[in-house]
Amino acid sequence: MLAKRIIPCLDVKDGQVVKGINFNGLREVGDAVEMGMRYSCDGADELVYLDISATQTGRRTFVDLVERISSVINIPFTVGGGISELDDASRLLDAGADKISVNSAALRNPSLIDRIASKYGSQFVVCAIDAKQVDGRWLCSTHGGSVMTEVELFSWAREAQDRGAGEILFTSMDHDGVKNGYACETYARLAEILSIPVIASGGAGKIEDFRDVLSSGRADAALAASVFHYGEIAVPVLKKALSAYGVPVRCNLEVLLD
Repeated sequence: MLAKRIIPCLDVKDGQVVKGINFNGLREVGDAVEMGMRYSCDGADELVYLDISATQTGRRTFVDLVERISSVINIPFTVGGGISELDDASRLLDAGADKISVNSAALRNPSLIDRIASKYGSQFVVCAIDAKQVDGRWLCSTHGGSVMTEVELFSWAREAQDRGAGEILFTSMDHDGVKNGYACETYARLAEILSIPVIASGGAGKIEDFRDVLSSGRADAALAASVFHYGEIAVPVLKKALSAYGVPVRCNLEVLLD
């Protein structure tokens, strides 16, 4: 069985990492480069950086930031936020990102996935989906969760896969930041209908939440922010515990023996 991945997520605004609850109430938590270096040293498998800057100046700052990150960390990292054209993806990949994540723009114009995958390959394309339950249906949102659509989660995930996405990163808006566990049943359903990896996001509060989404939830990777950023769960401690639970993870021998 392939090792499950642990992925800290860093939402970036003007070079600083921020975090909120249910996509609201953002506050600064640290420097994006320094935090990335720390997670890399701690044994994170990958990182995700999401640019939530609202201005063009902020977008240019993010490209510069990606260059700095790529020069100091030695694990793969994905970048997303504001990617609406092939040229946007090209700039970030040229700056050193290993993968790019598309979200709102892909929902508006699904052929964006085709174009990026055609030029760079599916392994470079992550389709991020922010969705919440509305009258019993999982509906997708755009613009950082502020605009709801009638696009249904499972059908959109299948279409994104068919268009060339190499991974699906699904964030449950209902679970984001509240630390009550991941939407495991929903991730298991996504894993059932897709042949590409599924990254779980939204809801991590304790080690058992990671265990559950990586086992019964059948996710290929678990992404989290708050519990890592605020030191509530350390990546080495998490991996050691997951290994003890029988969840296959990449873990340094020193950590397992500590």
